[in-house]
Amino acid sequence: MRNPFRHRESAPVALITVTVMLGLIMAIIDTTIVNVGLDTIGGNLGATVDQVAWVATGYILANVVVMPLNGWLTALLGRKRFYAMSLALFTVASFLCGTARSIWVLVFYRIIQGIGGGALQPTAQAILFETFPPQKRGAAMAIFGMGAMVGPAIGPTLGGWIIDNASWPLIFYINVPIGIIAFLMTLSFIPNPKYIEKPKGGVDWVALGLLTAGLASLQFVLEQGERDDWFASQTIVLFTTISAVALIVFVLKTLRERHPIVDLNVFRFRSFSIGSFLGVVMGFGLFGTALILPLFFESTLGMTAFDTGMALMPGALATAVSMLIVGRMLNRIDGRWSIAFGTLVFAWSAWWLGSLSTQAGYWDVFWPRVVQGFALGFMFVPLTTISLSDVPIPAMANATGIFTLLRQLGGSLGIAILTTLLVHKSAVAWNVLASGVTQTHGYPVAVLTQLVAQQSTMISYNYLFRLTAIIFVLATPLIFLIKRQRLAHGTAAAPE
Repeated sequence: MRNPFRHRESAPVALITVTVMLGLIMAIIDTTIVNVGLDTIGGNLGATVDQVAWVATGYILANVVVMPLNGWLTALLGRKRFYAMSLALFTVASFLCGTARSIWVLVFYRIIQGIGGGALQPTAQAILFETFPPQKRGAAMAIFGMGAMVGPAIGPTLGGWIIDNASWPLIFYINVPIGIIAFLMTLSFIPNPKYIEKPKGGVDWVALGLLTAGLASLQFVLEQGERDDWFASQTIVLFTTISAVALIVFVLKTLRERHPIVDLNVFRFRSFSIGSFLGVVMGFGLFGTALILPLFFESTLGMTAFDTGMALMPGALATAVSMLIVGRMLNRIDGRWSIAFGTLVFAWSAWWLGSLSTQAGYWDVFWPRVVQGFALGFMFVPLTTISLSDVPIPAMANATGIFTLLRQLGGSLGIAILTTLLVHKSAVAWNVLASGVTQTHGYPVAVLTQLVAQQSTMISYNYLFRLTAIIFVLATPLIFLIKRQRLAHGTAAAPE
């Protein structure tokens, strides 16, 4: 009997695209949808704020450990099997998360879910880059980019609706039917490229242990540092030391190996190296502002979780539009100018947000968010396409894993820096404003205290938005260190 899930050699590009996008969107939505429900989950499971935070932290820790191993695991298991196993692990763990009745059981299931989810994004990117011909890779990265933008936009809105109208386990159960469909489509349509060979030299357990310890410790420091007052905490000092030592030894060991589990030789390509650094900056802006914007909308402007999701939605729609535009333009223009345009427009939108007051309403944030979202498309699509353009196809899974990891770490770094500055600047602004209040003028002290707190928070958010703008402007000259892509007959040729 013919196996219905045997790969069809001529599987249409559209079916391959739909297959990987299902897994990609499901994994990315899950990183944001859960954050909306943390308070409810903590209340239902009797967990403290610090305990329930591990529901998000555990998932991200597992993500960052798996991402750089993408190329090695693809070679070890094969493209189709690795992607299918990742989907199955993510889907089963999603179901188990919904059944958890203890906070630490839920955290354990979330770590398993993160192991599966960490592979979905870089693998989807590699499959799309390889499936589309060179002249259409800009369009492929536009499709990938739209999927990457959908999660942060839909997640908070969908999560807010579920929390308000159903129960928190549905946040996880919603992944199950999507995961099953994506799993079956993977078995049917995703190819196993002939160039992928089994990794030589066996499993380097020492390197694997060093990488795991280094990245997990680094992510822990970035996640917990602000809560624990950074280096005033012995725990943070300990994990910082572990991270630094483990990662340095890992890099030195890897550079000497003939068959490393993570091939760092991709950094010899100038476009990939500079593009990866810019990816860290982009992650700083994308993930950092994705965190502070909901906090700003809810804590300062008084929006509900659902209203916050709706306020973020226009930016995501604008990103989708700009990605479609750039996907069609990329083979006709120097992609570096597109990245520079997007970076400067993003900086402008961040500066614009830095001018808002406590009386700002929906329409005051609508237009800056639309401009910001429109800018992201001009940054994301060409940066990804150009950064990976020099990388040989057999090394693509390894390169996309590293590229995704660095963007994720850039986001974690941005979140850590911005939240720390938010607390610090709020305290400074509070002291300055409070010292200027010498008389109550008939107002109750509680009212004046609330006004001072609100204004000090507003000042700190304005500072963060404008700091983000300055960082993006300063990063712009680096874009032109990337090799210019020669254009010929409407297609992208080899780089200079």
